[in-house]
Amino acid sequence: MTASNGIVIVTGAGRGIGLQTVLSLRRDHGASVLALARNEEQLRQLVSETARMPGALRTLQVDLTSADAVLATLSALGGDQVSGLVNNAGLFMKRSFGNWTLEDLAEVFKVNAHLPFLLVQALRERFTREHPAHVVNIASMGGFQGAAKFPELAGYSASKSALVGYTECLAEEMKERGVRCNCLALGAVDTEMFREAFPGFQAPLTAMEVGKFIAHFVLKGHNLFNGKVLPLAFEHSLRLDVKKILAPCGSYVPSIYICTRFNGIVL
Repeated sequence: MTASNGIVIVTGAGRGIGLQTVLSLRRDHGASVLALARNEEQLRQLVSETARMPGALRTLQVDLTSADAVLATLSALGGDQVSGLVNNAGLFMKRSFGNWTLEDLAEVFKVNAHLPFLLVQALRERFTREHPAHVVNIASMGGFQGAAKFPELAGYSASKSALVGYTECLAEEMKERGVRCNCLALGAVDTEMFREAFPGFQAPLTAMEVGKFIAHFVLKGHNLFNGKVLPLAFEHSLRLDVKKILAPCGSYVPSIYICTRFNGIVL
């Protein structure tokens, strides 16, 4: 896939990792992007920041939980096909054990798992046919099997585990259409959400570093992976430069690492 083969949709594009993914898609790859976010002012700032960058940008101010969000997204596409979808929008929720409610769990699962699945389903006829399209779901190491879990994040982590399961199912559902579906389970990244979850802890990766990786991965990673859940974390004792994984797919990959936490096995 090249940046000219269709439009790349990024949800949760107003700040953090989503914002940096859009910036990298424009700046580093000259991609055409449809950026979705709830905050209209953040989208205006994004338009201003990318005005002199290659590629093209459309924005859509939308709450993905609203009943008309899917129709609004389809309308914003016009007649364009979708070459990539980054399901980055998410809801962080923290509750002490004993205080979770069914309503809490329904809300966090809806935003973090069900809505990304339903968006892919709604776009199924809009993905590019000439070249494989790529869906990238953004999960968390908290939802990765065998990874460390943390108190007060049960609902959030379980919802990201559900997104992992949806990704594997989507790869099967979409394979006849030539659409590849993968999931990135992010570790500690310096974002507002991470600082809220772990106050006082310094994350080793910046949103810009991870955004650059995701931008490259949505354009190139489908050449090597489909239906895979890739842990994206930083560990001094176990690390593999992703250039060794993705170098056959393109020339530029930022220096962060994909690794697993199982018995020193490198993915």
